[in-house]
Amino acid sequence: MELADFWDSFTEALGGYGPAVRILGLVIAGIAASLILRVAIRRIVNQVVRGVKRAHKVDDTRELTSSPLAAMRSVQRTRTLGSVLNNTSTWVIVTVVAILALTELGFSVTALVASAGILGAALGFGAQSIIKDVLNGLFMVFEDQLGVGDVVDLGIAEGVVERVGIRITEIRDVSGTLWFVRNGEILRVGNKTQDWSRVILDLPVPYNSNIDDIQNLLLESAKEFARSPDWRRKIIEDPEVWGVQSLSAEAVTLRLVVKVRAGEQWAAERALYRALKDSLDKRQVDIPALNRMVVDTFEGSRGPSRRNPDASPMGDEPRDDV
Repeated sequence: MELADFWDSFTEALGGYGPAVRILGLVIAGIAASLILRVAIRRIVNQVVRGVKRAHKVDDTRELTSSPLAAMRSVQRTRTLGSVLNNTSTWVIVTVVAILALTELGFSVTALVASAGILGAALGFGAQSIIKDVLNGLFMVFEDQLGVGDVVDLGIAEGVVERVGIRITEIRDVSGTLWFVRNGEILRVGNKTQDWSRVILDLPVPYNSNIDDIQNLLLESAKEFARSPDWRRKIIEDPEVWGVQSLSAEAVTLRLVVKVRAGEQWAAERALYRALKDSLDKRQVDIPALNRMVVDTFEGSRGPSRRNPDASPMGDEPRDDV
């Protein structure tokens, strides 16, 4: 006797409880299928991650920041796709189980699907946002716009991607707030940790300084920083001084840039500032104070001048005491 015949005979023997048992069996089968798929997806994701770690001889994926960029991106993309596949498989299984359960209860699935089509057309305007969220989320993942662990700027939220779902993307900002962003509301994605990043430092130096000497000093200090053991594997290209960025009455602003691996720009910026300060201190180069300000208001309502500190705010001559 085949398994299907045995199951039909068994449910028929239960009499009126047969449909309830069949529905319970469908629910259990759906849960089992969901668990099996989750385990399979997790195993595939873990195998990809372990393969990348073995290829680059690291024990933790965080150490991949010093490895080729494609390896780190592969891990992030695999984990994100695993999360999306888990959510998708769950929704598919729930839908299939619901249709089969309705069939067991005597509903015509064909008529139900046709009715659902008509109802869907009627509710289409209300469901547009949900469909938009789902499609936009799938495209963002498949096009590799972002992944779990990326630092992104979505316009409405900025921070680290903690989870990418079918409808919602979770972003943790620098203050620890967890933002739930609907995928359909994401109109642009600024990914700050994809491929490479750049540290840009604008340093003001005294106006009467020798610009060539200061530029050489900055470049020499930055190259020495790039050769340090902590940063030589995280800096992709040699530092560059792009030259004069702006002029003011008090200072000349020079721009120094360093190309680093993705995600290292913030730590590199802080460390490079410290290294440049030490170098400038050794050469006794002072950074000018840029907090001096001259405020002019409307004519006739200036403050007291330096030449005549006793003058009134309205410009009248000071009068002798009577």
